[in-house]
Amino acid sequence: MRLATLFLLCLILALPARAEQVVAGLSQTRVAITTNFAGSEILIFGAVKREAPLPDGALHVVVTVAGPSMPVTVRRKERRLGIWVNTEAVGIGAAPSFYAVAATAPLSEALTEDQDTLHKVSIPRAIRAVGPAGAADEASEVDSFVEALIRIRSRKGLYQDLPGAVALSEDTLFSTSIALPANLTEGDYRTRIFLTREGEVIDAFETAIGVRKVGLERWVFLLAHDQPLIYGILSLAVAIAAGWGASAVFRLVRG
Repeated sequence: MRLATLFLLCLILALPARAEQVVAGLSQTRVAITTNFAGSEILIFGAVKREAPLPDGALHVVVTVAGPSMPVTVRRKERRLGIWVNTEAVGIGAAPSFYAVAATAPLSEALTEDQDTLHKVSIPRAIRAVGPAGAADEASEVDSFVEALIRIRSRKGLYQDLPGAVALSEDTLFSTSIALPANLTEGDYRTRIFLTREGEVIDAFETAIGVRKVGLERWVFLLAHDQPLIYGILSLAVAIAAGWGASAVFRLVRG
């Protein structure tokens, strides 16, 4: 046992020290969703720690923020006999509810295809398509459904591709800001920072941002999920009261 421990320590000591490392922080690690929540902005900043002279090659910083992933079914609508109907569908095994990728340059310059595939950095790589749920069974068809999902969520501000949004000073200090829209999904938002040279990842840093409903918003959310019957009865009561109140006001105005 002692021999094995000694051998392991020798292996660790023999490993070369990383010449460059990411040291990073966030302006906030928790986001509270209230009834009047209109979105938020997260400042991500840091520095490159070095224990050796500045190496050759272009240095880039890539930042990603990913919300909770969940399955999605993307459907294609076609007009038939004057009516829009669902025709084909593809099941997306895991698509982040929110995803932003910011970099010091276009991602094609900051990261090679192999590194993108390995670390799943770009938006298409972060989405896992599992195949057809209907008639679409070609790979190109699956890709078109993934592109449609990206377009829809990009318009809503849920998917953000931000080339050049990371400011890098003297190859040492970096910063960027990510806008979080109002329609966020509750959960932990995985935040990753990649340091790359010549398109290869040389170091990475990871943390999380907690997004939680608070106050009345959280009470309603928990009631709807934990006590759906009571939530339904209360919703019906509120609707009846609102209808009765509107009717009473109308009668009063007419009278």
